Amino acid sequence: MSLKSHEDGPIDEVAAGTTVYVYEAPVRLWHWVNALSIVVLAITGYLIASPLPTVPGEANDHFLMGYIRFAHFAAAYIFAIGFLVRIYWAVVGNHHARQLFYLPVTDKVWWEGLFREIRWYMFIEKTPHKYIGHNPLGHFFMFFAITVGGIFMLVTGFALYGEGAQAGTWSHTLFSSWVIPLYGQSQDVHTWHHMVAWGIVVFMILHVYTAIREDIMSRQTMVSAIISGHRTFRE
Repeated sequence: MSLKSHEDGPIDEVAAGTTVYVYEAPVRLWHWVNALSIVVLAITGYLIASPLPTVPGEANDHFLMGYIRFAHFAAAYIFAIGFLVRIYWAVVGNHHARQLFYLPVTDKVWWEGLFREIRWYMFIEKTPHKYIGHNPLGHFFMFFAITVGGIFMLVTGFALYGEGAQAGTWSHTLFSSWVIPLYGQSQDVHTWHHMVAWGIVVFMILHVYTAIREDIMSRQTMVSAIISGHRTFRE
């Protein structure tokens, strides 16, 4: 049985066992590398903001905070490079590779689907609607948490990094020179960087929950789809 023509729209009728190739290999690889880098960034960022109260032994025998900062910076570079590659693949990849970077705000069907998904997650809507790619609500939060939030974290993060690297370095010239004056002082940049980071952490928790929930309740493969690239619709 053929799928509905609207790629972002719900599939009202689909034969059980129908499988659709959705996520290409570069998107899947980016997803897992990106997830790992965010986990490292979140843990090390927390420790940088709230350092350990003490470390046993002589100070010259360890370099704990230095290693934590190095892991944070390394993960940030991986996140940044991965983001640039992901932008490139949004241009050359399939339709679903581009979903992350735009919202079809002029599409009435998309808005109807978004509010329907809100009702579904609130257990008001009784019948799930199946989507080939991201459902509208997931699409909405992915855009703001990963695209908008990711860009914000990169800009503010490299601004703080450039402040330590000092004037004349690429990070200071490209970011610190205007981001810190824009906020007034570096402590304000720290604060916003920290708050948005917590927002992304909350999003990741909800993302894992909703993926598992949809896999079970909507009778379609969600978790395995980002591993194999194929989404299978079940009865």
